[in-house]
Amino acid sequence: MRSSFLQVLALATIACAAPSSRSTHVLHEKRAAEPVGWASRRLESHRVLPIRVGLKQSNMDQLEDMLNSVAHPESESYGQHWTPEKVADFFAPSDNTVEAIKDWLMSSGFTADRVRVSPGKGWIEVNATVAEAEDLLNTEYHVYTHPSGHEQIGCDSYHVPKHIQEHVDLIKPTVHFNHRLPTYPMGNKREYHLGQPSSVNGPKTLDTKIEVEPTMSNCDQFITPDCLRALYNIDYTPIVPQKNSYGIVEFTPQAYVADDLDLFFRNFSSRQIGQRPTLVSIDGGFVQTTNQSFDLNGESNLDLQYAMALVGKRQPITLLQAGDLPQGASFDNWLDAVDKSFCTFEGGDDPTQDGIYPDNLEGGYNGTASCGIVKPPHVVSISYGQDEWTVTPAYANRQCAEYAKLGLLGTTVLYSSGDDGVAGGGGVCLTNGQPDVNGTQFAPSFPVTCPYVTAVGATQINPGSTTDDPEGACEQVIYSGGGFSNIFPMPKYQAKKVNHFLKNHPPPYSAAQYNNTGNVRAYPDLSANGANYVIAIDGGFNLVFGTSASSPVVGAMITLINDARIAIGRGPLGFINPAIYSDLFSWAFNDIKSGGNQGCGTPGFNATEGWDPVTGMGTPDLSLLLPLFLTLP
Repeated sequence: MRSSFLQVLALATIACAAPSSRSTHVLHEKRAAEPVGWASRRLESHRVLPIRVGLKQSNMDQLEDMLNSVAHPESESYGQHWTPEKVADFFAPSDNTVEAIKDWLMSSGFTADRVRVSPGKGWIEVNATVAEAEDLLNTEYHVYTHPSGHEQIGCDSYHVPKHIQEHVDLIKPTVHFNHRLPTYPMGNKREYHLGQPSSVNGPKTLDTKIEVEPTMSNCDQFITPDCLRALYNIDYTPIVPQKNSYGIVEFTPQAYVADDLDLFFRNFSSRQIGQRPTLVSIDGGFVQTTNQSFDLNGESNLDLQYAMALVGKRQPITLLQAGDLPQGASFDNWLDAVDKSFCTFEGGDDPTQDGIYPDNLEGGYNGTASCGIVKPPHVVSISYGQDEWTVTPAYANRQCAEYAKLGLLGTTVLYSSGDDGVAGGGGVCLTNGQPDVNGTQFAPSFPVTCPYVTAVGATQINPGSTTDDPEGACEQVIYSGGGFSNIFPMPKYQAKKVNHFLKNHPPPYSAAQYNNTGNVRAYPDLSANGANYVIAIDGGFNLVFGTSASSPVVGAMITLINDARIAIGRGPLGFINPAIYSDLFSWAFNDIKSGGNQGCGTPGFNATEGWDPVTGMGTPDLSLLLPLFLTLP
């Protein structure tokens, strides 16, 4: 994006409230939730905006079937993952779609030299004044200002001509409004975006240093790598680590502390002292050391200490560090780096949600946006999330499709399911779909509700129990996020298991509390321990809790399975959900039958026999999963 547009966006936030609708225009998107506590004013008509039209991709109706064809264990083409070129070609917008949007823009007064089509044909960009944009989209643009001084681009609604609606996924900047204020005071910096680390969606801690020596006899109080190995029968040494890859995504300013890694390794994995993850800098991402605290180091320290210890010294870990210090990054930014066709450089990102690069803020990253700079790792773990109500269905579906494409390429994408049970981040629930501190409607998370990622919930060793005893759903400090999406339909792979739950263990809640239609995406998919993790931080040891811990642990186990498959000439697992929900694999999980995920003034759902919306299919047993996956081609 040109710097002049960044200056505009740094100064102003846009919102659209539709005036009288044209006869040829129809509503295309409406803001998911109204901003609370923000004042608004009309944006000056001469300001210039970078309007981006996300074009409707081809063959989206075949996306689930194509993914199942390479991911379902009963498919004849299991494991036959696609090339990036095949993915890009198969889903590229049609020439008719490109021409329809170009004709619309030029008939609206934009000359051909102002209209740019991205190389992958996924986006069309035109630089428009506010007056031109308002006329084009039959809307009004406003600047929203928060008492803190932050300004935000948002949009109430916008319209497009009826005859071109079928060619449009979404248009930016329009309705996507970032409600979260920064939790990291850095002075005169741009507001932090949804999905970035904070004390709300990071791991929780009791904030007391550990004085007791952790041993295998007290794993119910202190989880260490050895406890996890015992719980999930993790006993495998990588054979071909140079052919395998495991990526951990972190968002600046969250960063690991090298001395803390060594302190952890000195106590729990001595052969790894001095070992570091391989850094891939996305949009200026770096391991910042200027500001250190639990909120800034807890997540990254946790993810890397346990991921690295469980895969062992031989297997490198890739750190996908996204965003510079002034601006940060979002989920779309890391997707840009592993999928060139989705890239910022081609107009794919939203200034209200995503980091926009180059960054002209002081100390910002001035290089070219990180577009397709790294091959997707075989496994990627992300311990961050946002509330589903904060995104529009169009935005959510556009991003979700990218996770499906990564699955087609052979990548397993894991997201932690959240730590507030059936509530949203910070325990906030909904009233009529809007956030309300006194709300009683459940608030699912995102991107974890995308049916093309693997959602990881949290369990615990119950007090007084051992690693030989059944675990329960996590009810210490945090509650495993789980429930039912308000956006995504139920994928085929989970229909049998979820319908069994709904029929045999119907939740005692009405449609006023959750989406009880029985035809929507349910989560989580599986779980792992999320309580009492011993991590090294600030030169000592703390206990932390969260699905933030569960996701990298499952990622380590999938990485070990991938190594075993690659060692015998087979490929990585890629998208694992169709397999783990199949009858062939269901017995390789430890079924969790106790505990719940309270929130929104209710006990939430209950963990019970089979799949449930607290712990999914249960916790993985590597000694059972490994031979099963080795039988697949």
